[in-house]
Order: sequence, then C-alpha cells, then structure tokens
Amino acid sequence: MRNSSRSNVDPFIVMDVMEAARQAEEQGRHIIHMEVGQPSTGAPMAARRALADALEDNSLGYTVALGLPALRRRIARLYGEWYNVDLNPDRVVVTPGSSGAFLLGFTALFDSGDRVGIGAPGYPSYRQILSALGLTPVDIETAPENRLQPVAADLEGLNLAGLMVASPGNPTGTMLDRGAMGSLIDAARAQDASFISDEIYHGLEYEAKAVTALELTDDCYVINSFSKFFSMTGWRVGWMVVPEDQVRVIERLAQNMFICAPHASQVAALAALDCQDEMRENLAVYARNRQLMLEGLPAAGFDKIAPPDGAFYVYADVSDLTTDSRSFAAEILEKAGVAVTPGLDFDPVRGATTLRFSYARGTADIKEGLSRLKVFMAARG
Repeated sequence: MRNSSRSNVDPFIVMDVMEAARQAEEQGRHIIHMEVGQPSTGAPMAARRALADALEDNSLGYTVALGLPALRRRIARLYGEWYNVDLNPDRVVVTPGSSGAFLLGFTALFDSGDRVGIGAPGYPSYRQILSALGLTPVDIETAPENRLQPVAADLEGLNLAGLMVASPGNPTGTMLDRGAMGSLIDAARAQDASFISDEIYHGLEYEAKAVTALELTDDCYVINSFSKFFSMTGWRVGWMVVPEDQVRVIERLAQNMFICAPHASQVAALAALDCQDEMRENLAVYARNRQLMLEGLPAAGFDKIAPPDGAFYVYADVSDLTTDSRSFAAEILEKAGVAVTPGLDFDPVRGATTLRFSYARGTADIKEGLSRLKVFMAARG
C-alpha cells in the first residue's frame, strides 16, 4: 500500500529511548528515567475523586467541541490569578492535549507550503506535525548567548507565515522575559506572521514567573496543557486561547477533527485547577532536583550546561565527549542504566553533540541517576 509523502516524518526519538528502557526493564534491569518529560506524580487527588464521582452518575458522552463551559470559565480565571489578565472564557478552547491544539492551530492559520519558524533546539513534534500537514518548518538556529531562545534579529529575511515560541522551552528550560517576548511579537507582526506561544511549562518556574503572550497582545494563539504542572500527561487534555474572531474557525475544525476532548479528562481537569497547592509541592521537588542536577552533572563530567529557568530539563553540550548523541545515549543506557535523550530530537543540525536530562522523577531517582552517571563517566575516562 502506498504512503503519502506527508507521512514521511522522523520518529520522536525520546519515545524510542523509552521503548529501549522498557525492554531493559523487562530483562530485570533497574533503569533511571531521565529521558522523558513526564512527572513521576499522578493527577491531583481531588481530580481523581471528581472523576470517580462523575462515573457514578454521568454517562460522560460527547461534550461540545470547545469544551465544558465550566472548564473554559475556570481556565480563563487562571489567567487572572497567574498573570492579572482579564480573559474572556469564550476565547478558551479545550483540546485533546497540546498536540491536539497544535493540529488545530496549524490547520486554522496556515496553508500548504507556508513557512513557520520554530526555534532550534526545540520540541521535535512541532517540526513533524508541520511537515505532516504539508507546511514548511523553518528551524531558527538559536545562540547560546541568547540562552537558546530566538531573538527578533533571527527572523530577518525568513519570510514567515508564522512563528512558534516556547517559554519555558523544551529541551532547554530557558524563558523569554517580557522584553524578549514583545520583540518577537513585533518582529512577527512586521512579517504579517501569526504568533503562537507554547506555554505548556508555565507554573514550573524557579526564580521568575513566566510571561504569557496574552500580557502583551490578544492577536496570538496561546497553547497550554494539564500535562506538566498539573501532572496529567496520559489524560490528554489541554487548551488554547485564540482571538475572538478565530473561535468559530477553531470550533468548526475541532468538531470535525476530534468532536471533543475526552469528557472524563475534562472533569478531572476542572477539579485539578483548584489543586494548585498540591502541585506546588511537586514544584518544590523539582526545585530540589534541579539543584542536584546543576551540582551533579558537572561533577560527573557534563559541565557545559545552562541553568534552566523553568520546566524540568537540563540541556548539555557534549561535543567534547561525542559526535553521535544517539549512540552515546544508547551507551549510557546500556552501561549506566540511565535513560537520557539524544539532542538530535531537538536540533537536527547541532543535536549530534547534545543531550537532554530530565529531572521530573522523584529525588531518590535523581540522586541514583547522578551517581550512576559519575561512575560511568569515570570508567569511560
């Protein structure tokens, strides 16, 4: 059977690493997971209770395509609580995870062949989803002096139809401050390019609060999810905020592409929004883990790192250790029993000499992983 050219996308390498780690665990090995950006904690207890109650007296059929009205109102209120932004709930769209939001947003905003700028290194699925939709991802090679975030000057001459930014970013954990975000919004507007802000790691910040694009403009798409701060990765529920004149466009697409986000997940998400004290306890764990990583990775020999502002990743330059990050990650898994992600997932050009380390697991795992890495690197010489 023939395949479309659009289906010829690269694998999501971290998922391949997860599978290799799973196979090792099936063979009886104890693997420390520093590869995947997934909290080790589950959904908030009150969210699970809310769903259990709903299962007793609710058929949990389809919701309207834009999501449960109560959930949309509560998400809008979150923007007032976190950013002092007065947001109309009508602009909030509940989606099947942030991935569903990317599909809806890219489809709504761009035509086949349109050029969409994405920072490199950056989340690999941006590139692959854009390609699968017949769009043209344009990697913007970010500079270490800009903390691996794009700056306005990087957009010159690119002729973009859209710009996607992420702050805190994956794999770097670095953030755009208000001035940097504003400059990128202005630079995109100057090219008549749509501006999309991926804010999935908001809430996971360590020294300064992340800036939402909605503090600076209403003429943007903002994408978020319950996966990271709210520890609900497998529930596949997210949201996006769009301009008022875009709501019906997104609604029509959502009706046809997804019908709705999972009803059960929406019920749990609504309750999760009132569990932020519990989530901040998780954040305190990540903060401890972050400090362990910033001390332990250099001690092990991974000393070319930039302190992350948010999320739960450290991105390391390992150019003095390898020119093949994929084989190096496989060696670390085999010999140290630690799963890490090759940088090729995030940067097709420079990723052969970088690794991403996640510290989203429990502190005991992080300590054990760092100990194993130190032994491995000492043995490697």
